[in-house]
Amino acid sequence: QVQLVESGGGLMQAGDSLTLSCAASGVTRSSTSMAWFRQASGKEREFVAGLFRNNGRTYYSDSVKGRFTISRDNTKSTVYLRMNNLQPEDTAVYYCAADNNLILSSLRTPHQYDYWGQGTQVTVSS
Repeated sequence: QVQLVESGGGLMQAGDSLTLSCAASGVTRSSTSMAWFRQASGKEREFVAGLFRNNGRTYYSDSVKGRFTISRDNTKSTVYLRMNNLQPEDTAVYYCAADNNLILSSLRTPHQYDYWGQGTQVTVSS
């Protein structure tokens, strides 16, 4: 059974940096794709960043590319999202997601993921 627990959210100011953590249990590095999604109030959940299981490569949405970095510490079974130069439009609940059977074309699709964390709120003021 896969369990994901996010932490690290908070109230930030524009330009700040923040790192979110996702502690994962029941995942295997080689077979599990991991991703971060976010959902702003009144909006649909959107892909932020992902680590694809087969090639280990990272993928980002255009809105965060160059500012956010997803990484994995296999010794701690933890996935991180480093967020630099935060902007008010980054305000959202951030979710960690995992799946053992994802294909690359589905990496950015929320409903393709079987496992989700509870979410952590990130609020950025201007």
